[in-house]
Amino acid sequence: MGAVLGLLLVVVVVIAIAKLVRIVPQGWEWTVETFGKYTATLEPGLHFLVPIYQAVGRKINMMEQVLAIPSQDVITKDNAVVKVDGVVFYQVLDAAKAAYEVANLELATTNLIMTNIRTVLGSLDLDESLSKRDEINARLLKVADEATHPWGIKITRVELKDIQPPRDLVDSMARQMKAEREKRANILEAEGLRQAAILKAEGEKQSVILSAEGEKEAAFRQAEARERLAAAEAKATEVVSVAIEHGDINALNYFVAGKYVEALKAMADSPNQKMLLLPVEATGILGSLAGIAEIAKEAMSRQGEQRGAARLQTPPQA
Repeated sequence: MGAVLGLLLVVVVVIAIAKLVRIVPQGWEWTVETFGKYTATLEPGLHFLVPIYQAVGRKINMMEQVLAIPSQDVITKDNAVVKVDGVVFYQVLDAAKAAYEVANLELATTNLIMTNIRTVLGSLDLDESLSKRDEINARLLKVADEATHPWGIKITRVELKDIQPPRDLVDSMARQMKAEREKRANILEAEGLRQAAILKAEGEKQSVILSAEGEKEAAFRQAEARERLAAAEAKATEVVSVAIEHGDINALNYFVAGKYVEALKAMADSPNQKMLLLPVEATGILGSLAGIAEIAKEAMSRQGEQRGAARLQTPPQA
């Protein structure tokens, strides 16, 4: 009997010590209740409580936590139904408020975020809901943080994980995107053909301009050549005329023989003639050539006489 009483005494002492000494782990805070009423908060470390008089109320995790938001159907501004889910990151800043201001902190936060998701996406079109993800997250974070402030928590991030439109709407969007890409491809192809046509026209224009410039230059050169040829012909005619006035018949023979030879050359080079049969008097041509030789001799003798006369007229130098 004494052994049993001793054992019971040991058990009571152990329980009392367990109720007296409390160790709060890092990252947690415990609330202390005195006869069921909140009186203090225990931070991480060793603490002593008065058994029966004081007790541990709630154990609150003070580390940042993640809360999954379940998928739900949301109607957008343009009456498109999409499935949306997300995640919320939050941290308890005040253990007493988190323990006593709201009955179920996680459930309350989840329902609050789901409600605000419907509110925010309901004010946007489908295209805006899919493209403005950052703006939606920022709006949700602002609203949720303000609403949960009395609960002693801080909403650090709100992220929409997935926005899923209906299957038929996805197929329609895919067809629309394909048509838009084909439209852009056709526009680019038309622009390329237009640019190619413009470059081709510019090239042809430059070619015509350069060809005209070349023909203009060629015509100018040909006119200049004809002008010089006419001047040479006129000079030759003048020389022959002067020679005839002085009674020199050989100069006339030279002139006539030159024209005669040119006429024969032109007739021979004509593309419409395949055969040329003309009575050509060789003696006449030879006579004309002899006249040419006589003219050359006379010209040389005259030059010699003129040089001699010039020497006689020049006075001797002292």
